[in-house]
Amino acid sequence: MATTSLRASDFTYSVVIPVYNSQDVVGRTVDAVLEVFESAGLRHQVVLVNDGSRDGSWDVIAARAAQSPHVVAIDLLRNYGQHHANVAGMREATGDYVITLDDDLQNPPDQALLLIEKAMEGHDVVFGRFERKQARGYRRLGSRAISAINHRVFDQPPGLAVSNFRILRRDVVDRICESRTAHPYITGQALMSSRDPADVLVRHDPRPVGTSNYGLRRIASLVLTILFSYSVFPLRAAAAVGFAVAGGSFVLGLFYLVRSLFVDSEVPGWTTIAVLLAVLNGFVIMLLSMVGEYVVRTLNAVSVVRTYHVARRVSS
Repeated sequence: MATTSLRASDFTYSVVIPVYNSQDVVGRTVDAVLEVFESAGLRHQVVLVNDGSRDGSWDVIAARAAQSPHVVAIDLLRNYGQHHANVAGMREATGDYVITLDDDLQNPPDQALLLIEKAMEGHDVVFGRFERKQARGYRRLGSRAISAINHRVFDQPPGLAVSNFRILRRDVVDRICESRTAHPYITGQALMSSRDPADVLVRHDPRPVGTSNYGLRRIASLVLTILFSYSVFPLRAAAAVGFAVAGGSFVLGLFYLVRSLFVDSEVPGWTTIAVLLAVLNGFVIMLLSMVGEYVVRTLNAVSVVRTYHVARRVSS
């Protein structure tokens, strides 16, 4: 457990904000972040990562970056996804601590001070625990599913709440940035890369403009990414089914073999074909499951380091 007490003013902070189709609200988000950190007297940097937005989001954040020495704007070549954008921002960040938050003001910037206060107790990662999440029912259901996966795959400690609103110490950020995975998942990687994670109660506000870009399809995609990139559970489940089918095939083959000894078959050769198909198909399923496990492990070992490309960068 953390026992140290640190001073917030002794450190620098980078706020990483992935931006996607939020031209009507992202400017207000940046202004609010700058106001909070300037009022608190904390040295700060804001890294805005445009993740292939199709509206005017890039023009908004590029203008902010050109005007303020505390803001950097990065334009990714295309839409890679929120977690790739977070990695791009983390690699650009220079702060002793990195804070990630959404671009829609649902993570109120003033609540970042609560994350910092908790981190000053010595925790290397602090997640925001929302008092009441302002989201639709399917998103809350998706969050529960992802939470269950986090507990199983990443050994999320019991009682710890996780979210995309978090603060990470520089050593944790460096471990995440050095990861070779082709499918980054910041929450899981933060859990794997930290020694003393914690959470703190924060406010979650309704989105002031528009609707969330994180729909049911993206949630399902994230669940599949976690399962197939960080866990062998799907393969082992398939292997278990394969072994069950193989066992049933052996029993079926034995049944036809015994039956052929006492009952004449109306079709010559039927017993032999049934036994061979049952046994061989069972073996094929088992072998495919085993080969699949080796393929996934090999793919994880040779995954490329850079999974996105930066098209433009603006800073003052």
